[in-house]
Amino acid sequence: MNMDYPFHFDPRGRVAETGDDEHVRDMIEQLLFTSPGERVNRPDFGSGLLQLVFAPNSPELAAALQFTLQAALQRWLGDVIDVGTLEVSSEDAALRVELSYTVRASGDTRSDSFVRSLP
Repeated sequence: MNMDYPFHFDPRGRVAETGDDEHVRDMIEQLLFTSPGERVNRPDFGSGLLQLVFAPNSPELAAALQFTLQAALQRWLGDVIDVGTLEVSSEDAALRVELSYTVRASGDTRSDSFVRSLP
C-alpha cells in the first residue's frame, strides 16, 4: 500500500492510497520541497530548494542548485529512480523544477513538473 501525499482520507474514510508511479512522484516532491532540519528523525533529509526562492538569479546559483538537487535525488532516491534531465527556474515567488527520470522498478521513463509558490 502506498499512502497518497499529501496525507488525506478517501471517501470511505480510509487512508487514501496511490499507485506506484504516483507514489514515486510524491516522494520526489517531498524531497524537493523539504528543507534540511524540517524532519526530526532525519534532519539531513531534503534539498534546501525553498531557501533559495528569493536569492538573486545568476548562472552560478543555477549551477549550484542543479548540483545540490542532483545530489539530494541521488542520495535519497537513488535506489528508486535514475535522473535524466533536471532544470530549475524561478519566476517571481514560484519555483519550477522540470525532471525527467526512469523508475528503476518498472523501467518507465517519466517527465514531471514540480511547482511551489510562496506567499
